[in-house]
Amino acid sequence: MNKITQAEFDTRRDVVAPLTFITPQAEKPVIHSQALTGSATKYFFEVEDHDIRVADLRPHADRFSLDREGFALRSVPTGVSDLYDDAVVESDYYNEIKDLLKSELGAGEVAIFDATRRSDDGTGAANKDGNRGPAGRIHVDYTAKSGPQRARDAFGTEEYDRFIAAGARIVQVNVWRPISGPVQRSPLALADASTVAEADLIATDQVFPDRVGEIYHLEQNPAQKWYYAPEMTRDEVLLIKGWDSYESVAQFTPHTAFRLPDEDGKPARESIEVRTFVVIE
Repeated sequence: MNKITQAEFDTRRDVVAPLTFITPQAEKPVIHSQALTGSATKYFFEVEDHDIRVADLRPHADRFSLDREGFALRSVPTGVSDLYDDAVVESDYYNEIKDLLKSELGAGEVAIFDATRRSDDGTGAANKDGNRGPAGRIHVDYTAKSGPQRARDAFGTEEYDRFIAAGARIVQVNVWRPISGPVQRSPLALADASTVAEADLIATDQVFPDRVGEIYHLEQNPAQKWYYAPEMTRDEVLLIKGWDSYESVAQFTPHTAFRLPDEDGKPARESIEVRTFVVIE
């Protein structure tokens, strides 16, 4: 990254805020999902907060890329007026996301397998499987083990194997958008993936009734650098990489919702994230 100029520094809205990391432990961490417990999610590990400087990425947003830092901010207005309408989201909005990723990454194929709404209003945002609030523990959605497996699930094993045999690259990308804005509470903090050591990523089992998935949590390391986009609007998206079949670029991007120092009394954050696999042949 190029050196930040004084003029850029003067316009930055950096904050110091507590971020929630996993506490190191001897045993592999485990999560029992809500679907498994029938009530609240259960966590079999400890977490700890560290006060972290989270830098404003806006003055130099064009310098961030999915392949270096693992995330990117883009201005991409949507033509969908109601992002709570499942039918419209799964048709018109999904088509917008596919067009965006084909243009952004030169993808030949985009598979969308999930969309989740979140709100920090105390009750959560409505989804088919229940209400969801922001995710407050630093995590990566996939790991070196679960990324390929989830891609096989999305495309089918035969098609996935065909892509890999042909030398195609497969990338898991989340597209995160505010449903309303500007976002003044619970924004996303994103770690620069190039500053995250492999040893910082802690594989964690997610147990469901019919399968065991795996995500990463993150141990704190002073070398890690963190960023956020202040006051994101409905016309903006964050692209966040969760896994990449190429190991020579950023593969895993830790991220989390976090509390701003002055957010009390501000409007609730509402957002929608669409999870995808992108094939670059």
